[in-house]
Amino acid sequence: MPRQPLELAPFRGLRYTDLDIDRVLDSGELEVANLLAPPYDIPGPEATRELLRSDPHNAAHLTVPYQLNLTMPGSCGGSPARFIYEKAAARLRSWIDDGVLAQDQTPALYVYEQVTAEGDRQRGLVGALRLPEKGSGPVRGHESVSQGPVLDRMWLMRATRANLEPIFLLYRGGDGAATRATESAERHGDLLVDTRTADGTAHRLWALPSTAAHARISADLADRTALIADGHHRYDAYHAVREHDRDPGWEYGLAFLVDSDAHPPRLGAIHRVLPGLDTATAIAALQEIATVDKLETGAPHVPEPAPAPSLVLVAPDGTAHLVHDFDEAALERAMPSRSADWRHLPTAILREVLLPLWGYLDDRRVRMVHDDADEAVQAAGETGGTAVLVPPMSVEHVYSIVDRGELTPRKSTSFGPKPRSGLVMRVLDQP
Repeated sequence: MPRQPLELAPFRGLRYTDLDIDRVLDSGELEVANLLAPPYDIPGPEATRELLRSDPHNAAHLTVPYQLNLTMPGSCGGSPARFIYEKAAARLRSWIDDGVLAQDQTPALYVYEQVTAEGDRQRGLVGALRLPEKGSGPVRGHESVSQGPVLDRMWLMRATRANLEPIFLLYRGGDGAATRATESAERHGDLLVDTRTADGTAHRLWALPSTAAHARISADLADRTALIADGHHRYDAYHAVREHDRDPGWEYGLAFLVDSDAHPPRLGAIHRVLPGLDTATAIAALQEIATVDKLETGAPHVPEPAPAPSLVLVAPDGTAHLVHDFDEAALERAMPSRSADWRHLPTAILREVLLPLWGYLDDRRVRMVHDDADEAVQAAGETGGTAVLVPPMSVEHVYSIVDRGELTPRKSTSFGPKPRSGLVMRVLDQP
């Protein structure tokens, strides 16, 4: 039986309009930047509150509906507070009814470009991804998932009947037709959004309404495969919704597809904060299974080059220690069925060896901090705990693990720049 093709279909995007006069600039354009949000699981509690306070129509009001209690419903395996998701659905409908959001008249594929304050540029296609059968086909994950976040996203999608933010996919595009269409958006697309968010990142969005362009892109993508860079829980939620609701619209899910040949992504680390863990006690527990060296004073970071695998433990006062040269026998005992490469992943060592050693058997006690080592150290100080700084993986290393048929541990990678939520959404029911 032939493999299902990789398919990114055009759709009528749901986008913010310029009908709210209070938010219209002198130029007559809506300042969309104030309405966009990072993916739902990126900002911490205070950053989320800031987003919710920033504008009554910020996309976070839809994507993070559990606003006051920022603990994800259902994350403990209990029954969800379904009214939370129903409230998000009612809010979405009211924004459509009030003209804050409107669907584009013509189905399109969208080209989305981000240029960071540092000058890094990423451009890709936003479309409706046809869902392959689970566990097979052209879309591959690289990371394991947990049930709580999958259920959370599933309940939100079912209530709103919408994909509110895209998953982030990578593929090796070479110089194919999809890449050429993406890179020539200025000449062949309609510019819809040109804005800059507070972090200095410029965002531009074009529509490609041409059916001829769609056909060329479809033919080019058909034989390719895509890797999930960000959005594993949302991708599993796409499949879960499809299993519960046979509406043909759920055969698709919103996706942002980037050619990693043309635009190699930035791959950061996801650091851990262990509240209440005394750093000296943590180091003492490591003496039998690893070498621990105190690092010179200065801004805490994972040194380059560093022995592989390695981690850095940072106390609230900034004192840092490099942990490396782990005992191979201890790693094999903890992960007997895994390949040597997988056993040497810092996040695998952390999850399978160190967290149990330190008594952190429940992931909910561990806080994740994307990319920012200083933020992790600050959080450790606020909680009287220890920050664990994790070195980033390379994109090619991720590809090699997936090609071998393995998955990295949860929260091993932080691909970026991540697409902003609210720029373009997908609804099943036509407003």
